[in-house]
Amino acid sequence: MPFRPINNRNSRNNFTDEEKENEEKKKIKEDIITLEEERVYREGTVTIRDLIAPSAFKVESNFLQLGDTFLRTIFVTSYPRYISVGWNASILNLNLSMDVSMFFYPVNAAVILKQLKNKVGALQAQLSSDAEKGAARDPLRETALRDIESLRDDLTQGTEHFFQFAFYITLYASSKDELEKSTDDIHNIFGSKLIYSKHVLFQAEQGFNSTMPIGIDELVVSFNMNSSPIAASFPFISSELTSDDGILYGINRHNNSLVLFDRFSLQNANMVVFATSGAGKSYAVKLEILRSLMLGVDVIVIDPEMEYAHLSEAVSGTYVNISLASESKVNPFDLPRPVGQQVSTEDIIRSAVITLKGLLRIMLGNLTSTEDSILDRALLETYAKKDITINSDLSTVEPPVMQDLVDILSGMDGADNLVIRLKKYTDGTFAGLFNSPTNVNTSNQLVIFSVRDLEDELRPMAIYTLVNYIWNIVRSERKKRLLMIDEAWWLMMHEDSARFMYALVKRCRKYFLGVTTITQDVNDFLRSPYGQAIVNNSSMQLLLKQSPSAIDTIQKTFMLTEGEKYLLLDSPVGQGIFFAGNKHVAIQIVASYTEDQLVTSNPQQLMDIERAKKEFQDQMDQNQEQKI
Repeated sequence: MPFRPINNRNSRNNFTDEEKENEEKKKIKEDIITLEEERVYREGTVTIRDLIAPSAFKVESNFLQLGDTFLRTIFVTSYPRYISVGWNASILNLNLSMDVSMFFYPVNAAVILKQLKNKVGALQAQLSSDAEKGAARDPLRETALRDIESLRDDLTQGTEHFFQFAFYITLYASSKDELEKSTDDIHNIFGSKLIYSKHVLFQAEQGFNSTMPIGIDELVVSFNMNSSPIAASFPFISSELTSDDGILYGINRHNNSLVLFDRFSLQNANMVVFATSGAGKSYAVKLEILRSLMLGVDVIVIDPEMEYAHLSEAVSGTYVNISLASESKVNPFDLPRPVGQQVSTEDIIRSAVITLKGLLRIMLGNLTSTEDSILDRALLETYAKKDITINSDLSTVEPPVMQDLVDILSGMDGADNLVIRLKKYTDGTFAGLFNSPTNVNTSNQLVIFSVRDLEDELRPMAIYTLVNYIWNIVRSERKKRLLMIDEAWWLMMHEDSARFMYALVKRCRKYFLGVTTITQDVNDFLRSPYGQAIVNNSSMQLLLKQSPSAIDTIQKTFMLTEGEKYLLLDSPVGQGIFFAGNKHVAIQIVASYTEDQLVTSNPQQLMDIERAKKEFQDQMDQNQEQKI
């Protein structure tokens, strides 16, 4: 038979194609097996459930234990006849870790109306029976009948709908004792509102599942309610601080509403402002000053760093620079001149002596009991030297100065040491600061006292003297005034000045005065018992960005939640928490462009403003020259 090579070649090609096909099928099967093995392997190593699942799950009779965390579910069993809007706010705002779940089961109105009709018939029959027997009226049945009739009308008209409402809370705690305490707190809060609650018993797991975000109610403990009380149970309550009167403090960050408030409408008009340097506290205070001036409120400021000079210039205020070389003087021996009120002259003189002794203790340091007694007698004689006695007319007298006190002490036995120590303030380095009659004009609507150019040693004495002088002005005439004390921690350095500051804050309400205390050294301020008392006597507080070293003190003092604590740590400039009475909101300080130009404390912005003013003035001068 002849050889046919072409046919042999075709056979080899056919064999090769089959081998390739078999190899491809085999490879596909191997890939599938590999993928399946890899899937099984991955499923056995890490899944999302593995990441979020606790290390252990233990079910007890009335609580669960997830790892190291203890859980317990509380459910509400009954409600009073009336519940107010936001009745659950006191629970939701607790500083506790919790899950809250609500379930709403609509009920057909026809079914409810039929049941209510039967209930009305039973109540009316019972009331009629009691009336026939001559029994005393039953207020409970009569009230229930009125409520049912009202509900029947609302259901028939479609203004109300009927539901079964379930309310559950699952508490989290790090220990069983903490869980028990939190449970008791929740029950007590509910009980104070006549709402009765219980915690799970042999349903701990079902309670936990009912508050998980899966929408399954395994407890099924509900209460019949119509639409209105269910609407009052809505958990997302928006805090508002908006009133018809007052000034704009900022924007409510919860809902972008305006924070409008009149501080004189509160129990007292005092305010504290705590913030770190550069957080915007002076900016916020200057905005309040500017807006208060437009409402006719007089404002007095003690400015330690000359930050209010630009504002004073813009509104034509009086700016008084207090320093050793300044011509402006404030006499610590000044007395108030009461107008339109019956005040004993003797009480005024004695009060002035006590205040002066506080100043002298700051100036001279610690005094012995003998020196204190000598000073007390010397101060009375100093006033008497100027014919200021209990029978004097304070509107016409001329107060003494520090030199008069030194002259009196020089003639007293045992006062030599006091005279030597006081010479520094009459003839020495500090002469003139406290040894001259008052010559400042405080009749302007805005008066600012600057103590920037004073030495640190003299600042507490000067601020004490200025606050006392302002207090005398306030007592002389009642009108709406604000006193802004910047860097108030200077007054907390000495017990006498701190005590005087506390007395001022406590009494100023009677004279229509609101005191704003501003400081960045929170720890120094609150470490003083008088500092804490000042906060307690201030109806308004503004907290801006805080330092980590002070945040724990702030949290304890103002009872902040963990969320509010971290809000203050991370707040940008101009953001914080605003308290007014029992309400507080997260606030954003805002200003218009014109206001921003007047109240800014940014050095670069101030330089730009001064440069623009200089260029404008130069342009005006050139135009004037061209006209000439």
